[in-house]
Amino acid sequence: MTGQPYPTDAEIEHAAALLDAGELVAFPTETVYGLGGDAANPEAVARIYAAKGRPANHPVIVHLPPGADPEYWAAEWPESARKLVAAFWPGPLTLIVKRHPRIPDAVSGGQDSVGLRCPSHPVAQKLLAAFSARRGGHGGVAAPSANRFGHVSPTTAQHVRDEFGAAVHVLDGGASDVGIESTILDLSRGFPALLRPGHITPHDIARVLGEAPRLPDGSDATAPRASGTLKAHYAPSTPLALLPFEALEPLLCAARENGETVALVARASRARAWASAPGVHFVAAPEDPQVYARELYGLLRALDRANVTRILIEKLPETLDWIAVNDRLGRAAAAFEARE
Repeated sequence: MTGQPYPTDAEIEHAAALLDAGELVAFPTETVYGLGGDAANPEAVARIYAAKGRPANHPVIVHLPPGADPEYWAAEWPESARKLVAAFWPGPLTLIVKRHPRIPDAVSGGQDSVGLRCPSHPVAQKLLAAFSARRGGHGGVAAPSANRFGHVSPTTAQHVRDEFGAAVHVLDGGASDVGIESTILDLSRGFPALLRPGHITPHDIARVLGEAPRLPDGSDATAPRASGTLKAHYAPSTPLALLPFEALEPLLCAARENGETVALVARASRARAWASAPGVHFVAAPEDPQVYARELYGLLRALDRANVTRILIEKLPETLDWIAVNDRLGRAAAAFEARE
């Protein structure tokens, strides 16, 4: 986020006025760009759903400025939430808590819980503070990722413009540093449960709480619905397969025999023989999970423009270090498995 000429104070105030009037504003966060609307205005939240083509029962996250009182939004604010806020806010951690009755259920998809987060990006913080000031210090902005539902999330202002054109007002804050959506941790049921992995890891959470969160394994039937947790999500337009490298090689051979051009995203040490092969658009996969996360969505968008028939991605190690990237890639691949 360095070197970017950030919006002026006047531009921030204009965007806050648009939010105050019930309009939508796309803005940068450290994770991805959000499509924001007044969280206390059901009509504004409905505009978010309509713009994205998002199912009405799929909740959105309320973004708060630094210094805001999260308990205004919550019916209960457990001690675990206090500890996590002290450790990770502002930052890429969303907490799911019981929703206060004063808060419209539109942001929660009709559930009795609400997701709250305080982003660390300076442009997001200025916008949220300016809007909250218009609401007596209690303004919150509902903001899922600023893309059509199920598509690859945006990490630059241009990505948002590619999705919505001139239909959405965009604040440009440069490229997002984290590159994938926030960690979502459920605290609404008396124990910590990870609903969506992200930059804040289960190890990070365990160090603060003294207990490890429950991990998502598909068996938690009582978990609240949360953003980005559908099986198929984050998908490019080009068909994508996520497989161990040994399973990718037959697909590469078949593509070469058919005269196709395919993209291969794999660790260079494994893919050396294919890196310069005809018909293979090779991308060396980052070896560091945080770098991979930062570059992931930009890479998928670039490969959509690369005139390849298929994107083949090497499956990553199944460790907690890679849980967030594996989550996003798995959901992207699932979008195409469902069509086969």
